[in-house]
Amino acid sequence: MSLVIRNLQKVIPLRRIPLRRRIEILQKILDVQQFDLGVICVNNRNIQLLNNTYRQKNVPTDVLSFPFHENLKAGELPQPNFQDEYNLGDVFLGVEYIYQQCQENGEDYYSVLTVTAAHGLCHLLGYQHNTEAEWEQMYQKEKQILEELNGITGANLQPLTKNHF
Repeated sequence: MSLVIRNLQKVIPLRRIPLRRRIEILQKILDVQQFDLGVICVNNRNIQLLNNTYRQKNVPTDVLSFPFHENLKAGELPQPNFQDEYNLGDVFLGVEYIYQQCQENGEDYYSVLTVTAAHGLCHLLGYQHNTEAEWEQMYQKEKQILEELNGITGANLQPLTKNHF
């Protein structure tokens, strides 16, 4: 199906083609390439508005995921009944926030952007990290898909949730 990447911010330059390639590979690894996916890149102000509206946290963040299929258990693939249900949902990337964090931590912006997109995709597939057990399950899934991505692309990406519980 389709992958739509929208860049709704002008603060940080964004090269969509490499991001698209890596997200498409992640979709294949997760076996969800038949589902529509939206990836929306926003600035700090807009990610903060979304974070405040949906999570009651009035601060910018790196990623927010809005699954189309809301009651998936971790690792379950959606079972659509109709064509218009072949949708994973939307991942909002706070690219300004991500860029600022990369500057502070000396990390590669495009690598972290890919890892953050992978994290958001896992959330769309039911993975959470509200408890230590959930964190461990999500960490292992992120590690697995990033290792596969690394094998294909030659990158050396590590899970976002590492040491985050």
